[in-house]
Amino acid sequence: MSESSESGAAASATAGARDYRLLVPREWFRVDLTQGRWRRQLKTFVEKQADGRQVPAELTRNVWATLRNTAEAGRARGAMEFYLLTLSRNGGLPASLLVSLMPPGGTPADPEAFAAWIEVREGEAGTGGEVGVVDLPAGRAVRVLGPTSLDLHVVLPGGTGYLTLSFSAPVVGMSGPMLRLCEAIAGSLHWVV
Repeated sequence: MSESSESGAAASATAGARDYRLLVPREWFRVDLTQGRWRRQLKTFVEKQADGRQVPAELTRNVWATLRNTAEAGRARGAMEFYLLTLSRNGGLPASLLVSLMPPGGTPADPEAFAAWIEVREGEAGTGGEVGVVDLPAGRAVRVLGPTSLDLHVVLPGGTGYLTLSFSAPVVGMSGPMLRLCEAIAGSLHWVV
């Protein structure tokens, strides 16, 4: 497993902690969304996955566009890191982890209130995700589990917002070994103070 940490700019926003550490398996390709070269890193990943395989060019373009759009939307919401793991032999969408900083403001600071807010939103959207509050070694977290996704909103030290770990497994779904792996990654999160 390799360790990752957030950028210095984001670290200053996490009052009470100057950084975080997260253990991610070496097989996961890391894209640093805080750097200007993130598109090139993402393109390299997509090309490596298609290299030497009989992957149609249209599928490669679609995967690239989907991942780029995910990264751009994530950056707009405070994403700092994007991890990718290809499980598909045909070059389809990989499993992923998007790490984002959610500063205080638009969400309740209390995890139970935030979970209730998400539950209402999930009900209105008809997505039917399981919502609850869990204790991780790094602190309290709002856990939202869907058929192909797992989101954990971990309270920042000092209650100044949330660090969000958004896992997605579009091919294999979020159950069994994939769910256990994602929960283990989330359980490795710890703060550097």
